[in-house]
Amino acid sequence: MKIFPLLAIGVSTESTKGRPLDVRYHLILNNEKIILDNLGFNDSDQVQLDEINIHSEHQETLTGLLSDRLTLQDNQKIVIQNLEKDIPISSIYDAYLKLYLLSLREVKPNSLNLDGIFNALPNIAWTNIGPVDPNEVEGMRAEHQNIIVKSVDKFPCMTDYVIPSGVRIADGSRVRLGAYLSEGTTVMHEGFINFNAGTLGSAMIEGRISAGVIVGKNSDLGGGCSTMGTLSGGNNVKISVGEDCLLGANSGLGIPLGDRCIVEAGLYLTAGSKVERKDKEGKVIETVKASELSNHSDLLFIRNSITGSIECRPNIKSVELNETLHSND
Repeated sequence: MKIFPLLAIGVSTESTKGRPLDVRYHLILNNEKIILDNLGFNDSDQVQLDEINIHSEHQETLTGLLSDRLTLQDNQKIVIQNLEKDIPISSIYDAYLKLYLLSLREVKPNSLNLDGIFNALPNIAWTNIGPVDPNEVEGMRAEHQNIIVKSVDKFPCMTDYVIPSGVRIADGSRVRLGAYLSEGTTVMHEGFINFNAGTLGSAMIEGRISAGVIVGKNSDLGGGCSTMGTLSGGNNVKISVGEDCLLGANSGLGIPLGDRCIVEAGLYLTAGSKVERKDKEGKVIETVKASELSNHSDLLFIRNSITGSIECRPNIKSVELNETLHSND
C-alpha cells in the first residue's frame, strides 16, 4: 500500500508562549483508507473515503467535526497536517505523524525518513497534567501543587498516545512512541523499546531494543540484555535479531543475528569480538571477527569458562516461547 500522501487532524498542546509541545492525532487517512479514527467519523458522520480528497476543502469539514467532538483546553489547538511524501522531518507535526505510523503498525521500523526528528521535537516535562515546558513547571506548582514529573524527554510514552492490540506492557514508561510492537509481544518491567524499533511477531522482551533494532517472531530477549543501536558511538550497522532466537540475561549484541541463534547469558558479542568457530565435535575450524558471522543462522555463542575465549558452535537447541504468557487477547 502506498502510505503517502497523508492527511492528519489532531490536537496540539502549547506552552504559555505558544510553542507546540505535543500532538495527539485523532484522524489519519490517505487516498486508500482511514488509518486512525478515534472519534467515530466512519459511522456517525459517514465520511466516505471516495469523497475525501486530502488536498481539498474537506479539511475544513473534518476540522469542524473534530471541534464538535472535543473540548479543548485554553492551551490547545486543532492541527491539520498534510504530508505529501516521505521527506526529512521539519516540524513537530511531521515528527508525531511518523511516530504514530510506526506505533499503529502502518510502516515497519527503518522504512521512514526520520532525519531531523531530534531537532523537531522539543524537550518536554511529561507530567500528570500533560506535557509542560520544562521551564514552566515550577511556575505552575502554585496552581497545580501536585504536579508529578514522570520524565523529561523528547519522546512520550507510546501508551499515552497509541495502544496496539494484542500486546502486554508491564511498564509503559519504557516504550517510546514510535515503537513497533507486533501482536503477541510481551514487554516485561525491565524491557525497553525505543522509537523506530520493535518486534515483527510474538516475542518476549525483558531487555533493551535500541533505535533501529528489529526482533523476529518467537524470539526472547532475556532480562537486562542489550542490543546495540546506531544513534551514537559511530556504529552504522543495523542490528537485528532473527526468528526463534534467545539473548540470555545480561548479554549484549553488536551484530545482526540470523534465525535460531542463542547468545549465552552475560556474553556481550561486539562486531570486533574474536570468535573461535567450532564444529559439532568441538574442533576449532577458524578464528574470525563476530561481524563475519552476521546474519548467519543456527549459531550458539558461548564464553569458555576456562580459557575466556568466545566460541561459536552449531546450535541444536530450539527456542520456544511460553504460549500462556503470550496469550494477549
